[in-house]
Amino acid sequence: MSTPSAPRSENVIWERSDIARQERWAAIGQRGATIWLTGLPASGKSTLAKALEADLIKGGRLAYRLEGDNLRHGLCGDLGFSAEDREENVRRTAHVARLMADAGAVTIVALVSPFQASRDAARAMHEADGLRFVEVFVDTPLEECERRDPKGLYAKARAGELQRMTGVDAAYEPAPGAELRLRPPWTVAEAVGWVLDLVAADT
Repeated sequence: MSTPSAPRSENVIWERSDIARQERWAAIGQRGATIWLTGLPASGKSTLAKALEADLIKGGRLAYRLEGDNLRHGLCGDLGFSAEDREENVRRTAHVARLMADAGAVTIVALVSPFQASRDAARAMHEADGLRFVEVFVDTPLEECERRDPKGLYAKARAGELQRMTGVDAAYEPAPGAELRLRPPWTVAEAVGWVLDLVAADT
């Protein structure tokens, strides 16, 4: 799956801030970063993202969660679930995450993001701007995701009532280059600790 060329607006330039990133980060006492959680639907991404956000905020850190479903209520609400729309969903989310990381937030993305090329593009976007990007592959087996099925989406897909369901009739490409792969069994507390250990040195 190839990532499409990002659309370009005409007659625009990047307006640089009068405040350097290091000044901004020094003012809030932390460095920005993006933690990108990828995996099948119902793999545990949202549960982990919420726990990470809570742990960071309770520890006095600026953190915010970009949840796939929430983004489709607004920013990505015009997108469907074709391969092209899924790629665009990741592209938009990556841009928002990059801006928030630049502002100094630890941004936690919980998004199926099924294609390797799209995830690589999100990483490259951050790294080109000197921003930390940590990919976490929540590698829960399909049968376990189907057993959980909190939204009933797998059941609908198996019954032919839902098309293009990731893991059923739409592909998910594993993330072999992720900094962390979570394969059951693991507890949320354990996973939070492992993820935060990865970003602690830089944030």
